Amino acid sequence: MEREVLVIGYGGAALTDIAGPADVFAGANRALVAAGSRDGYRVRLAGLGGGFEVTGGLRMEAEDLREVSGGVDTVLVVGGFTFADAARDAELRHHLRRVASGARRVTSVCTGAFVLAAAGLLDGARATTHWAYCDRLAADHPSVQVVPDAIHVRDGRLVTSAGVTAGIDLALALVERDHDAALARFVARWMVVFLQRPGGQSQFSVRSRVPPVREPGLRAVLDAVVDDPAAAWTVEEMARRAAMSTRHFSRVFPRRVGVSPARYVERVRVEAAATALEAGDEGLDVVARRTGFGSAETLRRAFLRVLGVTPGGYRDRFRTTGAA
Repeated sequence: MEREVLVIGYGGAALTDIAGPADVFAGANRALVAAGSRDGYRVRLAGLGGGFEVTGGLRMEAEDLREVSGGVDTVLVVGGFTFADAARDAELRHHLRRVASGARRVTSVCTGAFVLAAAGLLDGARATTHWAYCDRLAADHPSVQVVPDAIHVRDGRLVTSAGVTAGIDLALALVERDHDAALARFVARWMVVFLQRPGGQSQFSVRSRVPPVREPGLRAVLDAVVDDPAAAWTVEEMARRAAMSTRHFSRVFPRRVGVSPARYVERVRVEAAATALEAGDEGLDVVARRTGFGSAETLRRAFLRVLGVTPGGYRDRFRTTGAA
């Protein structure tokens, strides 16, 4: 039985939010057809009035959402920088509620969660969105239980995802739930993406999460730690690299970076260890030594503090999409 996926967009929607999930479903279809199955997906794109312009200035052909009726298995609302305008559109909210009422599940990518929330579809539910907008979602919609560090969250028939490329993770999770992990793994491998990124919203690195830093010396230290996380990064050594006194460095670093020097080094090392776990089968002692932790036990404690999962559990998460 073919499952209909209705992707709902609007002017200014993010192209990747549309194309990423669509490519996942297309990949699943190719594999299913090759296996002699007709249990695939039919993806439809809809917007108020039909076609609309997306990021990059491209125009998408689409059905008129006003005319969509019946037969929808999955509703998927995409995000974009114009999400606030879309969320305020009473007609869009009306038709979204209408098509969602008969759907088996309702999903969103990135800031599409704001449109679902504005339509009242996330009331009392657990949900996530792009990491930069989680606080805003919680403030704008107090009835939504925002999960800020998740790639995607499932709450009953509702599934929401983090930002942009996390729509691919979301679609892979839907394929796994409809079929099995083997099919989702095949599609992920074909698309050259992870089946499930471990940790939380790890589409952004530790370094990229640091606020802009004015001091050149401090910026150089931040980059140096990322380049060589296994080095002996004492406060004294970091202050020397930054051309600051230890006392001044200890005051400035938390104000500029948001965490202490020790916590920054730990997070960078966890990220480096996570990359090593993703890339190979080396033992935990080897990974710990290569990334500055010294021992597997120290590595384990750091992973639990930063990611809430053991190194072994982190590695295992690649074997399934693991929807929260």
